[in-house]
Amino acid sequence: MNAGEFLNHKNWVVAGDVINKEKYASKILNRLQEKGYLVAGVHPKKQGENLYKSLKYIPFNVEVVDLCINSALGIEIVKEAKELNIDKVLIQPGAESEEIISYCKENGITAVEDCALVQLQKL
Repeated sequence: MNAGEFLNHKNWVVAGDVINKEKYASKILNRLQEKGYLVAGVHPKKQGENLYKSLKYIPFNVEVVDLCINSALGIEIVKEAKELNIDKVLIQPGAESEEIISYCKENGITAVEDCALVQLQKL
């Protein structure tokens, strides 16, 4: 599976600083919304409108998690995704780590390293 195929799934979470309009997490969340996706933000240390501290609080069935957050926080989000049977993770440039990649491989999570904004431009 590649990042473009992830876009066939309509329920997304962007993990990162979606409140700060200058951050890529915010740009990705907004672009997904513009394209008609159901999307929410997750950040374990922040809260706001449509921003949750944990995947378990998302009020819809999440199909894809987009990691746009430092890998130390990202691995915890990936572990929670596993607990919730979310099996697709898009890892943005700079959010990757060997720990995240290994965890995904060992736990049946399809992980792709790519940029959501680049893929969304192809729609």
